[in-house]
Amino acid sequence: MPERTVTVGLSSGLHARPATAFARAAAEQPVPVTVARDGRPAVPARSLLSVLALGAGHGDTVTLAAEGDGAEAALDALAGLLTHDHDD
Repeated sequence: MPERTVTVGLSSGLHARPATAFARAAAEQPVPVTVARDGRPAVPARSLLSVLALGAGHGDTVTLAAEGDGAEAALDALAGLLTHDHDD
């Protein structure tokens, strides 16, 4: 199963608006993606409440995982959303 370990570079962490954008992007992927933090159980990346419950702040490390056709591309896209602030 492909995985990506990413350091959250978002200045506000994975909260409110960035978490919403992340969960929406995850829901658009052709494969299910999970996200985990600090050895906690992985949660569905497309679930906004689950993503918020991770409490991932700036500088924290999260692990994304996916399986199936398109998994690598999905992980690349979602990892990119976590690394730096966007002007959306």
